[in-house]
Amino acid sequence: MATPTPAPAPAARTEERPGRLSEPRQGHPRSATRRSLIRSIPLLPAMILLTIFLVGPIISSFYGSLTNASLSGAAAQNSSFVGFDNYAALFADPDFPKSVILTLVFLVASAIVGQNVLGLGLAILMRSSSRMVRSLVGTFVVTAWVLPEIVAAFAAYAFFNETGTLNNMLSAVGIDGPNWLYALPLLSVSLANIWRGTAFSMLIYAAALQDVPTEITESAEVDGARGWQRLLFITIPMIRRSISTNLMLTTLQTLSVFTLIFVMTGGGPGTDSSTLPVLAYQEAFQFGQLGFGTAIATVMLVVGALFSIAYIRVLKPEVD
Repeated sequence: MATPTPAPAPAARTEERPGRLSEPRQGHPRSATRRSLIRSIPLLPAMILLTIFLVGPIISSFYGSLTNASLSGAAAQNSSFVGFDNYAALFADPDFPKSVILTLVFLVASAIVGQNVLGLGLAILMRSSSRMVRSLVGTFVVTAWVLPEIVAAFAAYAFFNETGTLNNMLSAVGIDGPNWLYALPLLSVSLANIWRGTAFSMLIYAAALQDVPTEITESAEVDGARGWQRLLFITIPMIRRSISTNLMLTTLQTLSVFTLIFVMTGGGPGTDSSTLPVLAYQEAFQFGQLGFGTAIATVMLVVGALFSIAYIRVLKPEVD
């Protein structure tokens, strides 16, 4: 008796039911854009505030640099638009390139190298030291950071002054110290800025080192890796994001340092410590040229933006 052949299974229906909308594909551009817009809705208040309090002053400052605004005279009441005359006069001023060089040296010495290297070293020291050493070092370093800037500036002035603490300590061992604020003004303000700002870098790196697994460093130590090898090839790559963030923050903070330098040296002697913030203050409020001083402030903004872009592009961490 012949076995009946089973009927073929009905083909799966590929058409959609009438009246039912098809679901958008996961990778559809419209779907991705819609999800991004929905996720951005909670950020709208912050974006509005940033536009009002950040973008607005930047635009107003840039426009002010294109005018002849001043503190006295006819331009004090009715300033007029002068285009890029302030920038032309700025780049023709012999004090401007010197101020730019001083600012870059101050940034590299006190922020990029000083605060970051010393902050990382202190964080490593505190991680591997006893509780008493951590308490003493932490208290001494953080105290400089929590002081008001004007108080820290006067303390640094008293330390580096010709008859100050540093020269008294040197004279106690038979060394005649120079007038640091006159002979080496940029070095003095750089050291003072390192003393004041290192605590921030130390706290950032101390938190980052907590995320470095001890198993990895211990395994490297068992394999014969020395301390500097573990630091260069294990610790630093694993805290690269913290390094990038800290470099950006310390650079932008140091770029705007004014009170510390103005109290210690006033930009002098001459213009030997006149960084861009000090030069902008002198031109705007001592010589009354608000438009010219605002042009210097705009250049500072561009310098800070260039450093930020460089950090984001060069030190951008790999995507996990």
